[in-house]
Amino acid sequence: MTDLSNHGEAGLEKGAVDLQRYSHAIMGTFGVPMRVLTRGEGSYVWDADGNRYLDLLGGIAVNALGHGHPAWVEAIASQAATLSHTSNFFATEPQIALAERLLDLAHAPSGSRVFFANSGTEANEAAIKMARKTGKGTIIALEGGFHGRSTGALALTHKEAYRAPFAPLIGDVVFVPPNDEEALRAAVTEHAADLSAIVVEPIQGEAGVIPLSHAYLALARTLTRRHDALLILDEVQTGVARTGAWFAHQLHGIQPDVMTLAKGLGGGFPIGALVAFGDGPGAMLGKGEHGTTFGGNALAAAAALATLRVIEDEDLIANVKAVGAHLRERLEAMDGVVEVRGEGLMLGVGLAAPQSAEIAQAAVAAGFIVNPPSPDTLRLIPALTLTTAEADTFLTWLEGHFEAHPLAAESASDGGTP
Repeated sequence: MTDLSNHGEAGLEKGAVDLQRYSHAIMGTFGVPMRVLTRGEGSYVWDADGNRYLDLLGGIAVNALGHGHPAWVEAIASQAATLSHTSNFFATEPQIALAERLLDLAHAPSGSRVFFANSGTEANEAAIKMARKTGKGTIIALEGGFHGRSTGALALTHKEAYRAPFAPLIGDVVFVPPNDEEALRAAVTEHAADLSAIVVEPIQGEAGVIPLSHAYLALARTLTRRHDALLILDEVQTGVARTGAWFAHQLHGIQPDVMTLAKGLGGGFPIGALVAFGDGPGAMLGKGEHGTTFGGNALAAAAALATLRVIEDEDLIANVKAVGAHLRERLEAMDGVVEVRGEGLMLGVGLAAPQSAEIAQAAVAAGFIVNPPSPDTLRLIPALTLTTAEADTFLTWLEGHFEAHPLAAESASDGGTP
């Protein structure tokens, strides 16, 4: 193996050398990284060559408190010095306290229970098992939905490119278009006798920030109750104050049977959770029917508790609403932007032309990290601590970009890519 660890080999900057080392040592499942990052503070990160970036991706909605929040760092350090991991033959105080806090924030009724995992994918695997425990087989999921890449969760993930290499997956998953009420009714009617669950994201993140309407979510709730099936809400990306409520379904006044969480819950520390609402769902997985070695360990639970505490103490839900509204107002006024979708600090910027990848590339060169989840959408999912002043630096740059590339706006009328 070539040794590329020396800074400046072959005249390359350190970041380029590190990327070569990456390509020699790490599987290519994520493609070529944009940069090698070395540190972060608040909403900013720095790369190996000392360049600073405003991080509007937030680790894909993970870094809820930004980078290096003192209370989060202190909580992890304190817990690590006390007790980091036991097995699940034992309980820990942080684990219990976190479960109680999640049930409280979710307004979960008596009999509700929490299962801890290490990721959103794992939380969704537990939800699939709960659907199977109903004794029925059919699960309805949505076109454009993303629920993870393990073989169980992948069966609910719609994108064919992700699914095809690993077929056959678990069967009896029926996909319907999001927000198409008639299609949902028809699918439920066709599979009524065998319907175990409807699984949806309140806002589809990887599809390009596609919100489900209140009417559609209400219909899913009505139909699952009518047919004794589970309503499973994947709030892995939308949960933990991201949308301006603790959980996105609370914006609709709808309570699911099962909710899955991850991403922002640990503020950067890996953790997933499943919340089962009420006596029935809360008791569906019994002793030995599911498990995890690391799920709910004391260190992850302490990180999550600190994240929730800071969100509450610093009134970050109010900040999410205020900064999100400011972003939306300025973005909607820009040439080149046709719509802004989403809630709070989970926004999809609909572009007049399929140029999201080019704009994201120009943005990172200018010191801003954004994400192009679809050809005509930029996704903004920054830290919940993002300030209006920080947001304005990006908005001003984007306005200038559109002014310098006016065909991005004009192409909306001719239907083509400039």
